[in-house]
Amino acid sequence: MENPIEFSKRNRRAIMLFVVLIFILVFIPRIYSFFIVNEPLTLEQEEFQTKEFYKNKKVTTKKTYFKKFKKRQKFKTPVKAFNPNTYSQKEWMKIGLTEKQAFWVLKYAEKGFYSHEDLKKCFVISEELFSIIKDSLLYPIKPQKSYAIDINLNKKENIKKSKIEINSALEEDLLKIKGIGSFFAKNIIKRREALGGFVHKSQLLEVWKMDEQKLKDIEEFIQIDVQNVKKIPINSITVEELKKHPYFSWNIANSIVKLRQQIGGYQNVEDLKRSILVDDILFEKIKPYIEIK
Repeated sequence: MENPIEFSKRNRRAIMLFVVLIFILVFIPRIYSFFIVNEPLTLEQEEFQTKEFYKNKKVTTKKTYFKKFKKRQKFKTPVKAFNPNTYSQKEWMKIGLTEKQAFWVLKYAEKGFYSHEDLKKCFVISEELFSIIKDSLLYPIKPQKSYAIDINLNKKENIKKSKIEINSALEEDLLKIKGIGSFFAKNIIKRREALGGFVHKSQLLEVWKMDEQKLKDIEEFIQIDVQNVKKIPINSITVEELKKHPYFSWNIANSIVKLRQQIGGYQNVEDLKRSILVDDILFEKIKPYIEIK
């Protein structure tokens, strides 16, 4: 029987060296990575990676938002030609704008729309909406520059001459007041009609979106004639009629009419205080509107 294969001493040494090299190449990197901790990112590297993350997230979110928004917003063609300076908030909403978008169009309208370029400056008027309404737009003639300069040169004199009596003013009269655009002009008239007229300037704060700063800006241009205030015939008015006035709820109107029936009619305005629902604050508000016959 032959002897098994035998390696010389030199061959055995070579094989052993080969095995050791294989072990080093395969296992040493793994052992090294296990014990060696990666160096932390520098502040600049961390900040850069954070910015990149949020930048990509923001772009994705923005694209998703506009994609959804575009799907749900549908615009309609106006039923007839219109002046964008006098279009109401409800009318803008009818052709597809949201309430907030329509509000911003009215804010821009205070400066005046005299051309397509002016309207395009309003950021809520998208290209899609503009393409739908452009053939229906009617613009007024822009006031001459020389006229505006003349107004500025004679400002003090014009303030005295151009005071607007607010209880008889038309919308075009109110538009002459500095700081009053179509939006506020319409809402001032709406509140005036509901009240029957204004008895003092502070009541303008009851106009929607009117604030103290706006009132301060316009009060030098307005005046009030209480003779133009519509009175309430308190001895003949019904509950349904009285509750239409902003200062009278149904409960207050009902209380006043029932008290009138009980006492046989009001002899003077002070009699209204006999209603438990008419306190001193309310009485002072309604007193100028009451007519005793």
